[in-house]
Amino acid sequence: MAEQTTLDTRDRPRGLGKVVASAAEAVSDIGDGASLAVGGFGLSGNPMALIEALLATGVGNLKVVSNNCGVDDWGLGLLLGAGRLAKMTASYVGENKEFERQFLSGELEVELTPQGTLAEKLRAGGSGIAAFFTPTGVGTQVAEGGLPRRYDGSGGVAVASPVKETRTFPFAGAEREFVLEEAITTDFALVHAATGDRHGNLVFTKAARNFSPLAAMAGRVCIAQVEELVEPGELDPDEIHLPGIYVHRVVHVGKNIEKRIEKRTVRKEGQV
Repeated sequence: MAEQTTLDTRDRPRGLGKVVASAAEAVSDIGDGASLAVGGFGLSGNPMALIEALLATGVGNLKVVSNNCGVDDWGLGLLLGAGRLAKMTASYVGENKEFERQFLSGELEVELTPQGTLAEKLRAGGSGIAAFFTPTGVGTQVAEGGLPRRYDGSGGVAVASPVKETRTFPFAGAEREFVLEEAITTDFALVHAATGDRHGNLVFTKAARNFSPLAAMAGRVCIAQVEELVEPGELDPDEIHLPGIYVHRVVHVGKNIEKRIEKRTVRKEGQV
């Protein structure tokens, strides 16, 4: 993995805090082989300015953790389509044909993880918890191993998931079996927030909140793009979804950015 450096903000004018001038500057030290936790749920809350800036750098061999990998022409699908991803850890992969092609051809390693488990792995990593036991996946290949992570290009499995430790605990009045899951931490995190202040305190909107705070926590350097940038003290402390202690860089992208959804379903005229 390329040596990582952190932008030094100590010489910035007083009051600017964690704000950087552009998405390009914010991602400039993400090198080949870096690991990334990326926020968003489906296409909701994808940090597109940061993804596009990272695409422009030409870096590759990236190891990405996110709920999904976007679609063929949007979200993380842009990096995937350019051949920049070496591994994807996700809970859902159903909307991206190029993802399927790369996985089955052996070009991409995929660690498919139950959605709630993935969320908790990110939260645990950001909270300093190395691992945890969960009942999710007990009695399946999630715990027993053998899930394909990389194919050999000829239909065979080149890399399979390992067997995970299981233990029985008394829980809710009964003996139950649990599987040990390791936490996730990454070199960087990329997230999109509706509002942020110059100290990095963030507020997310609706579905964009699902994975974004957790992804932000897991990154050793968290970069947030925000639609609205406000001064410290303008956000009600009770409305902040992610405190600025987890955030290292803030990029103001404005409210007129393009936003997409995977599928648009509308009711026909006159239909109840």
